[in-house]
Amino acid sequence: MTRPVLDVVVPVHNEQHTLRACVTRLHDHLVQTFPYPFRITVADNASTDDTWQVACALAAEYAAVAPVRLEQKGRGRALKAVWLASDAPILAYMDVDLSTDLDALWPLVAPLMSGHSDLAIGTRLHRGSRVVRGPKRELISRCYNLVLRASLGARFSDAQCGFKAIRADVAGELLPLVEDTSWFFDTELLVLAERSRLRIHEVPVDWYDDPDSRVDIVSTTLDDLRGVARVRRTLSTGSLPVDDVAARIGRGDNAARLGGQLVRFAGVGVVSTALHLGLFALLRLGVESAQVANLAALAVATMANTAMNRRWTFGVRGRERAARQQAQGLAVFALTLLMTSGALGLLGVWAPGAPTWLETGVLAGATAVSTVVRFVAMRRWIFRPSATSAGSVSAPAQPEEAQVVEAMG
Repeated sequence: MTRPVLDVVVPVHNEQHTLRACVTRLHDHLVQTFPYPFRITVADNASTDDTWQVACALAAEYAAVAPVRLEQKGRGRALKAVWLASDAPILAYMDVDLSTDLDALWPLVAPLMSGHSDLAIGTRLHRGSRVVRGPKRELISRCYNLVLRASLGARFSDAQCGFKAIRADVAGELLPLVEDTSWFFDTELLVLAERSRLRIHEVPVDWYDDPDSRVDIVSTTLDDLRGVARVRRTLSTGSLPVDDVAARIGRGDNAARLGGQLVRFAGVGVVSTALHLGLFALLRLGVESAQVANLAALAVATMANTAMNRRWTFGVRGRERAARQQAQGLAVFALTLLMTSGALGLLGVWAPGAPTWLETGVLAGATAVSTVVRFVAMRRWIFRPSATSAGSVSAPAQPEEAQVVEAMG
């Protein structure tokens, strides 16, 4: 059989009544709209009904259908096992209920085939999407995505839509890092992709809620929240090698990223400069020496500046190397102190007894001059990727993968 360009995985568990209609419809759609070889992989994860027999019958009927059986339950486990074993360069999956309109499949995979993007997801929360579902599910979905934004800094709009695709080379990098084997699998994969500076393409979809869905909303929501807490904790310790992945396949060294860093650095600079000048003006009310007041204010502002730039400008998280980076920031602080102290010294010679507002203005000018030096030092020295990812960081231990015990195709 010709090597497929696209492998669409349909994970199933006890779906004997709906599987045939799903695969037939998907197969016909791909024959009519997808101009390259494809495969539909039915991933039966521990069904106890006749799902496996239906999958084998479909494989006998359609050459492009391949059934795979796993003896352990879990959608994430099934996707991970099948995707890692696939020989297709583009991997996708969709839910067996086909709630998402199949017309979105080509827009989903095209950016991956062209190399424009690394992952692609269907989104039900875009203004261009058309969604038919109950208010309860709508509220839960939107609240969950707000939780992801607040707790993990996620920027993708819809983590749970069962309609996603990924390049095989990207899957090979990320899937060994994903721990969840169930419904949180999607969210964890997307968060790791963002932290690895990969490009996620979003496709607005038409989506119709399946009234026969057997997903336990309460149980799934609690599992997802536990997953959020685990991923946040893991990322905060710096134990995931996302910087290593970013160095290998990330899209971090481009003009757009530099522009974003400059914007965030400027924002942090405004905050820390205001803190510095405000503290200086406040301290001068009770401290006779302008130099002493400047030293104390600048030290506090510099530590705050380093911490904010570490987190927001350069995306470095976790405690690893935090102390060293603060020490490097203090070295830059010494340079800034030299420049600002020199400016104050020159002002004292030129205008003895200058008022506080003039001293503050001179400090502002000296700080502005040192900004470029500080940005270059942070980007090229303190927070450069090779520094933040130096050392061998191993992926967390993974639970044993479910064994593929039967396959056809």
